[in-house]
Amino acid sequence: MTTTNNNESIKTEKHVIFGAGPLGLSVMDALVVNGYTDITLVNRSGKVGESLPSGVTVAQGDVTNPGDVDRLANSATVVFFCAQPAYNRWPEEFPPMIRAFLQGMAHSQAKVIFGDNLYMYGSTNGLPIRETLPNAATTRKGKARAEVATILLDAHKAGTVRVAIGRASDFYGPRVIDSSVGEMVFSAALEGKTVNQMGDLSMPHTYTYIKDFGAALVTLSEHDEALGQVWHVPNAEAVSTKQFIDLVQAEVGKPVKVRTAGRTMMALLGMFSPEMREFKEMMYEFEEPFVVDDSKFRTAFGASATPLKTGIDETLAWYRSRHK
Repeated sequence: MTTTNNNESIKTEKHVIFGAGPLGLSVMDALVVNGYTDITLVNRSGKVGESLPSGVTVAQGDVTNPGDVDRLANSATVVFFCAQPAYNRWPEEFPPMIRAFLQGMAHSQAKVIFGDNLYMYGSTNGLPIRETLPNAATTRKGKARAEVATILLDAHKAGTVRVAIGRASDFYGPRVIDSSVGEMVFSAALEGKTVNQMGDLSMPHTYTYIKDFGAALVTLSEHDEALGQVWHVPNAEAVSTKQFIDLVQAEVGKPVKVRTAGRTMMALLGMFSPEMREFKEMMYEFEEPFVVDDSKFRTAFGASATPLKTGIDETLAWYRSRHK
């Protein structure tokens, strides 16, 4: 709903964001830019480690608790789902989390915008990744993501909730730490440490700028024609991981050393780290071209993506401020 006061347009919709990590905060930023003034971030602690814009509040709540979801989302216009379990617990916890969330949404008329990734497709043998591909993943986490998306879209078809799904590739950007191009690229480059990567660095790979992901989810929330569908959010052109790191090096202004781990090394690292064990099954993403087709979104909404150089500059600026 939009009201008018002294010839100024005021957006009165209520937005609730479950998850106050990098994606949830990027959605918050995009909502503020778009003029929304009633925004609630929800996480288990009820705290966020940064100052927030006017009109944004933080509430304590657990997305796995239907009662919390009902209390916080009942009067919302749009609910963004930007939460997830620990990376190594997706198969066990993600589907139950979504079912609990939907149970809590039973009394809400809000649209649900779900932030997703691309694991459910599995390997495409280097072919462009399009929304029309089947859920063909054979990995644990890919199957979990496919199940979650199916639960949501089935709920939409049944008329119990209105859902749109926005999917992104590997993140980078301000606030992004736990990513293949997060802290282990940007922090390492700034500190003169070795950048650790995996797979074949010469393969083209689509990387999603987190601000573009947040903005795209807000766009989906503003268009009812997006509901009931999956959308790949806009991305800058795909480059090889080596080219991506070269861009980081150029902006840092000093040489960046890179160490690459293959499957054998990942298996050894996995003996000591649950996170590394989980990364190993996703190696195919970095051993073959991993290029996302976002033309459906661009055609429907006329959106564009942040150029890689701009995104890398802004990311480095955030990391520099963090290291002061």
